[in-house]
Amino acid sequence: MKKSRLKALINLLDDPDNLIFETVEKELLKQNHTIIPALEELWESSYDETCQERIENLIQNLQFKKTKNMLKSWINSPKHDLLEGFLIVDRFQYPDVNLTGIHQKTDKIKNSVWLELNNSLTLLEKVTILNHFFFHVYGFSVNHDNPKSPQNCYLNQLLDTRKGNPVSLTLLFCIIARQLGLPAWFTNFPKNPLVAIVDSELAKNVHGQDVNSDVLFYINPANKGSIASRKEIHYHLKKNNYKPVEIYAEPQSDELFIQCLIETLRESFHTVGFTEKTERVEQLLKLFQTAPNKR
Repeated sequence: MKKSRLKALINLLDDPDNLIFETVEKELLKQNHTIIPALEELWESSYDETCQERIENLIQNLQFKKTKNMLKSWINSPKHDLLEGFLIVDRFQYPDVNLTGIHQKTDKIKNSVWLELNNSLTLLEKVTILNHFFFHVYGFSVNHDNPKSPQNCYLNQLLDTRKGNPVSLTLLFCIIARQLGLPAWFTNFPKNPLVAIVDSELAKNVHGQDVNSDVLFYINPANKGSIASRKEIHYHLKKNNYKPVEIYAEPQSDELFIQCLIETLRESFHTVGFTEKTERVEQLLKLFQTAPNKR
């Protein structure tokens, strides 16, 4: 759209005629987030509350449009970066999230652990060191005081408060683990996800050739990083009638990981009664319906 036409449309946002406004709004919503600075400029110079409210709604709609497009691109990408996926969810509430600040904070955690690692350590020893820093030095834990708060789903809030929900904690733990070169994957364990440490060759040596699983052991970030064996997890699932066991015990796709986070966000908004945001999160979840489920 030409700048002159864009400016003319924006200047009509304060028109008292609702029919004119609806026409202008429809045209502006066809644009992308790049027109937001022009809208913000009008908001700052306007003294009309109705006009300011219209601008705010327009900006929110354009920001959501951008978030939705980013998530769609992430889902359809042949490779997925968990940190990028997590940050897209952040943009739903914080469109101007400080990406540099978040990368600095995650790098600080990763580097603290990396200094203590060496190639002579086993995977279990490396995970034990990661657990020590993640849960004891940095103090990450489940937010038991306000477990249903939507804020628990956002990475910037998790890094600031060190409090989250089982899904967001598991996501951050998995991100740090992978940055350290650990073969960490998401498992959709009932009630809260687990991190599976995967190594096909070591698994054959530990479990035997007859066991069809590459998982060495599991980590529960919602319980201070407690470690469980494959046999313990399988026993729990069979005892509680979760079948087939593979759905809950074997590594799942990163798409499903982010989908679980967004489902948790939807549940949180629904619990606190934010109907409009619940409906918008539903729109994000629909993007996963045609996504392939692969590791």
